[in-house]
Amino acid sequence: MTATTPQAQAAAAILAQRRLHGQQGPCLPDPLRPQTLDEAMRIQLATMPLMGDTVAGWKCGTPGPDKLVVAPIYTRTVHRASERPCSVWAHGGAVRVEPELAFVLGWDLPARVQPYAPDEVDAAIAATHLALELIDSRYSDASALSFADKLADGLVNQGLFIGPAVDGEQASLTNVMPIAIKVEGSPEQVRAGQHPDPLPRLPLYWLVEYLREQGIGLQAGQAVITGSYAGTFPLPVDQDITLRYGELGELRVRFDAKARR
Repeated sequence: MTATTPQAQAAAAILAQRRLHGQQGPCLPDPLRPQTLDEAMRIQLATMPLMGDTVAGWKCGTPGPDKLVVAPIYTRTVHRASERPCSVWAHGGAVRVEPELAFVLGWDLPARVQPYAPDEVDAAIAATHLALELIDSRYSDASALSFADKLADGLVNQGLFIGPAVDGEQASLTNVMPIAIKVEGSPEQVRAGQHPDPLPRLPLYWLVEYLREQGIGLQAGQAVITGSYAGTFPLPVDQDITLRYGELGELRVRFDAKARR
């Protein structure tokens, strides 16, 4: 990753302001729009110090041709099961979510010269939790976006809801499970759930190595999510909701729409 540029700094300033105030807007001005994944990552990394916050975790996924799935999750946007209601940005009375597993580190994985072996990463995981990635874009017209535009903006992440801890070994081997959704006053709905990778920790191994190559380490307490089991879907605000993740356990949440500024 090369050093930041004035264009990346200007783009980051726009996206950071939208993120901080829950705002959406058009694509970045053409001179500032990223044309490559490297340019997108320059913008993403330039946004981080403008947030006035620490990084509480990461979202990641296995990369592909012309695709890089990595974005920071900021501390003020992480919510826990004890927080009721969970106050987030919403559209039309609904919050978009993705059901995931969150791997929480028990100790640091600092940047170093030698690569990390998967068993070293496994040993650093202190707990595995049921989780919901909270989704929101800083753009108003998704149809106009390139993947690089989305990557620069943090891949629609607006935060993370961390539910109860579950059996880590069982979770690490679970790539298929039904996701049952029960909204207060409505019948239960069940979605067929499948992780994008054969094993849900595989993107975590990739993330550790990708960040290490950028000179970035992971820290104890950070949570990493690695892909949705059931795509993205809306959940209502102001209603009690229970999600059952196969045999792993249940997550309970109630959302409140945060006022946009």
